Amino acid sequence: MKYFFAPYIISIFLSIIVFVVYIYSNENVINIQTNEVFSQYYLFNSNYQWPVVGYNTITSYFGYRQAPTSGASTYHSGIDIAAPVGSNLISSITGTVIYADFKGAGGHTIIIQNGNVEVAYCHVDSRYYPSVGDKVLKGQIIGRVGPKNIYDVENNPYKDKNGNPTNGATTGPHLHFSIKIDNKFVNPLEYVNE
Repeated sequence: MKYFFAPYIISIFLSIIVFVVYIYSNENVINIQTNEVFSQYYLFNSNYQWPVVGYNTITSYFGYRQAPTSGASTYHSGIDIAAPVGSNLISSITGTVIYADFKGAGGHTIIIQNGNVEVAYCHVDSRYYPSVGDKVLKGQIIGRVGPKNIYDVENNPYKDKNGNPTNGATTGPHLHFSIKIDNKFVNPLEYVNE
């Protein structure tokens, strides 16, 4: 009699394990193939990926600041992370590339969207753009930190003190990283995990 319930307990236990493995192994696949929105539970109960592996020096924080150069905002919508030209950029979330082009003060910019969340990478290298519509996974390399000076944008209004065109409003190579939730900028340091 003492072994009567053992097969039932083992079956229930194995069913739970199979269900959990199925949910976690298929969630990314389902979203990547069908472009369905990630569940808010998954998105907000896991930390976002830090966008530049190996570099975590922040040179300008989120919020009000003194503009570092002409054309830069006094309200900083993200964080600036110092990193050398060519440093790999990592997707912080799983989502779809909705923008990959020059975007004013942000210079060459990549934006990834998942539902009501948009993550932007500014001052990137245009030679390594993903394509708009690409599906990307959290942790995937999506681009590289760009140079300060660029020569691939006609009528670029952003210049350094010597008159050379710059990658948006920038004084040197770095990543400007921002997160928008419900169309409102939030402090990335409340979401990313170094």
